Amino acid sequence: MEQALELARQGRGRTSPNPAVGAIVVRDDAVLGSGFHTWAGRDHAEIVALREAGEAARGATLYVTLEPCSHQGRTAPCADAIVRSGIARVVAPMQDPNPAVSGRGFERLRSAGIDVVVQQEHAAAAEQINQAFVHFMRSGRPLVTVKAALTLDGKIAAPQDNVGWITSDVARANVQQERHLSDAILTGLGTVLEDDCLLTDRSGLERARPLLRIVLDSQLRIPLTSKMVRTANHDVLIVGTSAAPAERRKALEDHGVEVLIADGTSGRTEPRKVIDYLAKNRYLSLMVEAGSHVNWTMLDSQIADKVLFYYAPKILGGLKSLPVAGGQGRMRRADAILFDRVTLHPISPNEFAVEAFLIKS
Repeated sequence: MEQALELARQGRGRTSPNPAVGAIVVRDDAVLGSGFHTWAGRDHAEIVALREAGEAARGATLYVTLEPCSHQGRTAPCADAIVRSGIARVVAPMQDPNPAVSGRGFERLRSAGIDVVVQQEHAAAAEQINQAFVHFMRSGRPLVTVKAALTLDGKIAAPQDNVGWITSDVARANVQQERHLSDAILTGLGTVLEDDCLLTDRSGLERARPLLRIVLDSQLRIPLTSKMVRTANHDVLIVGTSAAPAERRKALEDHGVEVLIADGTSGRTEPRKVIDYLAKNRYLSLMVEAGSHVNWTMLDSQIADKVLFYYAPKILGGLKSLPVAGGQGRMRRADAILFDRVTLHPISPNEFAVEAFLIKS
């Protein structure tokens, strides 16, 4: 099973909106076939492993990291193929959270006389590999992560000169790996104007689909000469309001940029409408890489599901340096936003990242 989980990890970032799955066919401790899923519409991991095993699969055991599908999607049901292969035993660590499967795959196998074993001890590892997929299937919305690079005193920017980086090359390379695992990335107009950022996936790894780059920009003021607009290839979404000039919207659309009108309060955009858009289009995950105000909006509104904060061994101090989350903040200590499932990730000898999930009311 650990080998199957390692195969599944090879598919991460390459399967959305499908889960990453690994499969191994075994008889008498000998591996007869193995595989993992890559692109939506291509063969699932079980089919790849069974094809490699061929007739030798009859009477063997199939280890697979997720319950085999039992419904017709872009590909035929894996459960039916397993039954036809003559596999005698199927071992999986978790039931598929997809309501279209959710136990039906195991049912199909058992009804055909196949011994099904749910190996609970590997369930947490299997769920971690498909964290965004599991969240999407259970909640109907993408997993939203607020990511930031900050000093030990929680600052993300100095009041004047911000030339250079807060974190090291090692940490920034790690961020690219996280971008690779995300379906979409969001920032505010202020970050674009300040940094003229691209917000692309520079991991160099294959993706299932382009990383969708999103900018909250109520008046559609993003410059047409910005790197984001100039590199748009059906992968940039600007979120504005109905108060934005119509000619600005047309100019952006003429440059291949999609515009979403999402009216909120006080003339601002409403981020929840962005989440609705992503859910409708089956984007499983969103990474927020923004400034202090947007970060606070995502956290305070509980749109965010988790944080991923990269800490550098530095302190800026002062009252004018920007904190990771600005806005009004909470007025009482008792009202602080709470987190659980906190994990510390070593990044480099002097840097670490904190991953933690919001406790939602």
